[in-house]
Amino acid sequence: MSRQQLDECVRASLEAYLRDLDGLEPHGMHEMLVRAVEKPLLEMVMVASDNNQSKAAQWLGLNRNTLRKKLLEHQLL
Repeated sequence: MSRQQLDECVRASLEAYLRDLDGLEPHGMHEMLVRAVEKPLLEMVMVASDNNQSKAAQWLGLNRNTLRKKLLEHQLL
């Protein structure tokens, strides 16, 4: 999947989310989206890196301690 395809997928999902609100005001969209994307991203990268946190952190462009914190937040450790 290309970056453009990923962008289009996210855009379509957000459009559907806003449409489904049916006039209600959204709340906490940034946090909702970050959490929805971050957990599967972390899961996939940890599998691909054979659970090597140093390698996964490098791939993600994160400090290893930051990665560990995020893994704990998402109950992936």
